[in-house]
Amino acid sequence: MVLATAVMVGCGSLGTMGGTSGGNSTIGSGALGGILDILSNPNTIGNVISSVIGTNKLTQAQLIGTWNYYGPGVAFTSEKALANAGGEVAAARIKEKLQPTYNNLNLSASNTVFTYNEDKSFSAKIKGIPLSGSYTYDEASGKITYKTLLLSFNGYAKRNTNGIAVLFEAKQLLKVLQTITALSGNQTLEVIGEVSKQYDNVRLGFDVTK
Repeated sequence: MVLATAVMVGCGSLGTMGGTSGGNSTIGSGALGGILDILSNPNTIGNVISSVIGTNKLTQAQLIGTWNYYGPGVAFTSEKALANAGGEVAAARIKEKLQPTYNNLNLSASNTVFTYNEDKSFSAKIKGIPLSGSYTYDEASGKITYKTLLLSFNGYAKRNTNGIAVLFEAKQLLKVLQTITALSGNQTLEVIGEVSKQYDNVRLGFDVTK
């Protein structure tokens, strides 16, 4: 039933979808085949069902622990934003678009890790580069506020099938990646920038599991 709903939402929006700017669709004529490919992958579709921040609330206690990367994370800020983008299928397509980019960064479970402690301190590695500081978490909104010696930034946490997603506003994710990995002017930045322009109110980041 859930998969059928995802298909109907995605297919119903293909005729009118043009990102959020109202232009021509950027999904392409092969979209239907792409939808069927996505829906045949239980790992992908299982982690985008109800891809709205705040729908599967995560408590402070559930956030505590060490979480290891296993794939790109994607969610929208509201059900309306998700529907406007094209539903769960659109969220899955964003993940598929990000996957080669993340692969090029060589992100893995061993080099990209987030640890949240009960004393409100956190430590993380992104591509092996360490980051640490303090955080505050708002259970109602899923918002995480990070403070480090280098920078302060906001993120979001959302439960999914295999763990949680640690998410950021697209421009904030770019800032974090630029600061942590010294990236500039490469394809990684272009892909993330393209996604942020094509979809309003999308949050991007990392799917992680214990």
